[in-house]
Amino acid sequence: MRPDILNPLFAEVEALKGVGPAVKKPLDKLGLTRAIDLLFHLPTGRVDRKTVAVLDPADIGRVITVTVTPIDYRSSAGRGPFRVRAQDAAGNILSILFFGGKPGWGKKLLPLGAPRIVSGKLDAYGQDMQMVHPDHVFDPQDAPTLPEREPIYGLSEGITSRRMAALAEQAVGRAPDLPEWIEPSLRAKHGWPTWRDAIGCAHADPADKAARERLAYDELFANQLALMLVRASSRRRRGVPLAGDGRLRNLLRLPYAPTGAQSRAIAEIEGDMQQATPMLRLLQGDVGSGKTLVALNALLIAVEAGTQGALLAPTEILARQHYETLSRQLAGLPVSVAILTGRDKGRARESTLMGLADGSIDILIGTHAIFQQAVTYRRLGLAVVDEQHRFGVAQRMLLAQKAEQPPHLLVMTATPIPRTLTLSQYGEMDVSRLDEMPPGRQPIETKVLPVDRLDDVIEGLSRHIAGGGQAYWVCPLVEESEMSDLTAAEARAAALTERFGDRVGLIHGRMKGPEKDAVMSAFQRADLSVLVATTVIEVGVDVPNATLIVIEGADRFGLAQLHQLRGRVGRGAGRSICLLLWQGAGGEGGRTLGETAKQRLMTMRASTDGFFIAEEDLRLRGAGEVLGTRQSGEALFRLATPEQEAALVESARDDARLLVDRDGGLDGPRGRAARTALYLFERDVAVGLLRGG
Repeated sequence: MRPDILNPLFAEVEALKGVGPAVKKPLDKLGLTRAIDLLFHLPTGRVDRKTVAVLDPADIGRVITVTVTPIDYRSSAGRGPFRVRAQDAAGNILSILFFGGKPGWGKKLLPLGAPRIVSGKLDAYGQDMQMVHPDHVFDPQDAPTLPEREPIYGLSEGITSRRMAALAEQAVGRAPDLPEWIEPSLRAKHGWPTWRDAIGCAHADPADKAARERLAYDELFANQLALMLVRASSRRRRGVPLAGDGRLRNLLRLPYAPTGAQSRAIAEIEGDMQQATPMLRLLQGDVGSGKTLVALNALLIAVEAGTQGALLAPTEILARQHYETLSRQLAGLPVSVAILTGRDKGRARESTLMGLADGSIDILIGTHAIFQQAVTYRRLGLAVVDEQHRFGVAQRMLLAQKAEQPPHLLVMTATPIPRTLTLSQYGEMDVSRLDEMPPGRQPIETKVLPVDRLDDVIEGLSRHIAGGGQAYWVCPLVEESEMSDLTAAEARAAALTERFGDRVGLIHGRMKGPEKDAVMSAFQRADLSVLVATTVIEVGVDVPNATLIVIEGADRFGLAQLHQLRGRVGRGAGRSICLLLWQGAGGEGGRTLGETAKQRLMTMRASTDGFFIAEEDLRLRGAGEVLGTRQSGEALFRLATPEQEAALVESARDDARLLVDRDGGLDGPRGRAARTALYLFERDVAVGLLRGG
């Protein structure tokens, strides 16, 4: 059970003063449903307010608080602002503007002749001083004292920063003093406050580095401890030693000999599978490095040893690609391969389920459907998870329940991950890296062009198609909206269709499965020459004849995402090209490109090494989500930024290991405190391992 001391933090937000249906709705949109969610919803910055007696042009650009008296109202025609002209004690004029509201609102806030305290950013408009939508307007008789420093929170429509700050203050008031879980000398070295002081200071002063760093470390420490407990639990469980005899692998007819990296990875996996302890291994390989061949060898080891193998893909498109690839490579071998997705119904589905239960199916490929409760295996020996970034620790533990004895597990990712982030997300797993490319793969030529050259790009596309080539055209990220991105893709597809007719196809995330499959199949058959796509759809289907990719608005993407998109081409022996079209900002002097965006695009042009690009992504992206896969997935941490993650995760891992190995484990004084941290940061898998212990 969760320690009673934490219960006030896990209360629903309705338990806080002032939270009714009208306030709960915008909080729900932000995912703030409990007091602890508000506690961990840290400010993104702060406002430094300066109280002044009279207006001074020297304060333009600053947030000021001043007493003024409204002297007249001016309404603009049409949708212009409502303007209140007011003067300070020295007679200086301040224009206070309100956009989008009715004049009555401004008149109520600022009645003529009545002194009012206003606080907001002082701007200049020509020779006049003005304030647009002041943050605060008060009657001097009942005005509260405004703090000199005021935190700024992420908001949703329907809740103000002032209300959010008040709710956060209530949440902080519920935060108890907790026993210390950080090793004392480490805490002293960094000068970190206690947990209770840190959470209070982080809300009061967003610039308090020590408080922020302490909280980030706590979250990373809890995560590392959870990963260690999961690994220890897995090692205690007895799996099935699987020793293949090579009879099936020797029958494979491969187009090329495995690279040294592939051979090393296969040997590491084979060694793991021969142990009674279930394998937990991460296979990292850049796009095109040959992960599927490694996975195939692992699956055949399982079949040679008399068990079954399962391969989980994140999308139906990729599941069917794997099915076709493995079926082709295993043609003529005494190995039965089947596919199961959410779309499979009726007799075909029942036949597959029966084949799994009686053992006549050796290898099953599919989406999450392959681990549903109704799916039973005669003897599951190995599970391979491909590109499933939400398949986290909890799911890895649940997978173990699909067999009488836990199966061996191989997780694959085509996203090269910096070492520090690998520790954060896959810290309980052993790691194999594929850092070589199979022979015959030509490097992809990358060119960077402004969008002003769009006509030239389309002419080049025309020549490419005339030569029998195919191309991807990825549309830009418009905003945090799938519909907006879809609109951009539809517009581009329509423009290209005017030029190239029915040789243009469109694929996006709102299409149903059969529609997507039909478009992808047409592209694979070369019935389509151009595939226009949004980024919400995984377009990783292997089309060797597609040797050109155009990424529009490339300056809006992260490095890792650009690298993943570029990997759609370069899959055959032909020369491939990636065109990065940047939008930038337009003006009389032409388009300009921000320095960070410029560095990203130059890195893409200079390198095709995914591991180097991932490290650059970590360096350049700052507090944004680093991995392209995490842009569309769930963030791993709420408090720790990627910079803090990179700086602190190794220290957190070492401290967690010290606790487990030397400091009395979880039964010692610090260990009992660490249990509280696991509950606080909701590392539920580890909490489950602790129940009853």
